[in-house]
Amino acid sequence: MILATHGVLASQIQSFVGLLDTYPNAAVAYSVRKLRAAYTGSAIRVRRSSDNAESDIGFTALGNLDTTSLTSFCGAGNGFVTTWYDQSGSGVNATQTTAANQPQIVSSGSVINQNSKPTIQGDGSNYFLRFDMGSTSVPVSAFYCSQRNSGTGYTYDWAMGQAGWLTALSAMSSGWFQTSQDVFQWSGGTVHQDGTQALNTFYLKSMLNLTGATKLLFYKNNVSQTIGQPSGSISTDGKGSIFADASSGSGQRFAGNISELIFYKSDQTSNVNGINTNINSYYGIY
Repeated sequence: MILATHGVLASQIQSFVGLLDTYPNAAVAYSVRKLRAAYTGSAIRVRRSSDNAESDIGFTALGNLDTTSLTSFCGAGNGFVTTWYDQSGSGVNATQTTAANQPQIVSSGSVINQNSKPTIQGDGSNYFLRFDMGSTSVPVSAFYCSQRNSGTGYTYDWAMGQAGWLTALSAMSSGWFQTSQDVFQWSGGTVHQDGTQALNTFYLKSMLNLTGATKLLFYKNNVSQTIGQPSGSISTDGKGSIFADASSGSGQRFAGNISELIFYKSDQTSNVNGINTNINSYYGIY
């Protein structure tokens, strides 16, 4: 006999397959949906504005963010993300301990949504999260979906390895990478400028660096982009940020929504279409 729990068939629970079950071994993985069947942790830790209390928010049986628990906890106020939990198994959580810098997920009692799914929002001036995925070199692959809501120029969805991220890091590797809605940069030089990137438009982007300066691939909505090539190969300490460039004092902040960000320290060229299709199937981006 098939039993039901909270309106969900037991067979549905048992058959859950996440993105990382099909495409495993991510270095870090942040998302508002469950990415791995064996993952038993929460999606995010949230601070509510009414009294600054904090609570972990997990997933429903079908792998969606538990928005019922989220809105119940936040009440009629706002909710801010203090921790975006890493679902890869590496334990590399993205965090922000300063209340004024925590990105938002609930506004006046309502979950902030992107394409009818919960999303985390940066304000373009203060909000960002930090992470440390450890020493990174080629090959590396990154997949993420975001929407820029306002702003012009260089406003970074995420960044990694730029000097000045912490004042204690006076010397860092010269290679680093970061992306924005308009520009893809590598080691300080622009290799891709896309003027078609519209405000208030959700994009899925994929970046793969395979062999240093000889092969850099970039996809937008699963379509390969024609880009230049960097002058050097990547080598960073792996410290980075989401909703900002890697330097906390530079003033670069992302005004927009980010729903998922996954890094692999491996070549995922053969899996680009499959990973992008999986992400798009959930978020309905293109």
